[in-house]
Parts: sequence; C-alpha cells; structure tokens
Amino acid sequence: MDVDRYEQGVRIRREVHGDEVVDAIHDATDAFSQPMQDLLNEYCWGTVWSRTGLDRRSRSILNIGMLAALNQPDALAGHMRSALNNGVSWTEIRECLLQVAVYVGMPAALAAFEVARKVRAETDALG
Repeated sequence: MDVDRYEQGVRIRREVHGDEVVDAIHDATDAFSQPMQDLLNEYCWGTVWSRTGLDRRSRSILNIGMLAALNQPDALAGHMRSALNNGVSWTEIRECLLQVAVYVGMPAALAAFEVARKVRAETDALG
C-alpha cells in the first residue's frame, strides 16, 4: 500500500463527502470489508480523484450520470450530496438526469429523478 496516496485519498474523500459520512462508513467497516475501503481510499480517492485533469465538480457531474445509468440509487444519493458540496447546482443535476433519459433510457432517469427528489427534500430540510 502507498501510505501517502492512501492518506491523500482519505483527505479528499473527507473533503468531498464530509467527515460525518466518512466517519459513518469507517464505523460500519469490519475486518471483512476493510480491504475494500483501503482500495477505495488509495485508488479511487488517492489516485483518481487527486488527478488534475478534471476538477471535483466535473467528477461529481460524471459520477451522477454513471451512477444513474447503472441504477445505483444509494451511491447516486451520496454523490448527489457530494456534488452539491462540489458546487453543482440542482439545475445542473436535473440536466444530468435529462441527459441520462436520452442516452440511457427513461426507467433509469425516472429512478434517478426519484433519488434526486428525496435528496433534495433532505437537503432543503437541513437548510
């Protein structure tokens, strides 16, 4: 394991998702799932998210489209929240999902719009 890359990944993950989310994931991690979290921290966050070719906002937009297309509602909800932290607006999230409707299909987009509706209600309630 590249310790510097791992630590950079944890830092970026915290900046994107927030301490509360990362702490909850850490608390739910057991010996069986720890290697997956290590992989995420080192490679996903430390190697890819640290690259300079795309800014975090662009990576968030890309993730929304991919997760909607893959019908991954839990991950999509989390990345929608993170996208808001990265400067993506609800208008831009809606436009991403309309793009999904055209290129992936209506069922995927409808499901993603439902996720967005719930996340928006949660975030609006928080103020």
